Amino acid sequence: MKKRNNTVKILRGEKIIYGMIFLLIISMPICTVLTKAFLSESNIQVEQMKSKIETQTDKNESLSMQIDELASLDKVQEVASEKGLSYNNDNVKVITE
Repeated sequence: MKKRNNTVKILRGEKIIYGMIFLLIISMPICTVLTKAFLSESNIQVEQMKSKIETQTDKNESLSMQIDELASLDKVQEVASEKGLSYNNDNVKVITE
């Protein structure tokens, strides 16, 4: 009796397909981790920018309040009197559109 070899030959195309599947299985978790890392970094930058915007908004509000204080009629009259000027309502002209 003759012995038969029951070996299965893998074709070249099958090797390529198996190789691509293997690379896909290996690369998917790596891509997922990299994507999450980039997303996390972007979120950190967004939060930093929000913090800077909030800080600048607070500064702007503070400066706006200082402008309102310095532009008040009482402050103008105080500075005018310090400089030796007087407030005369008859010399004030109101311009309307």
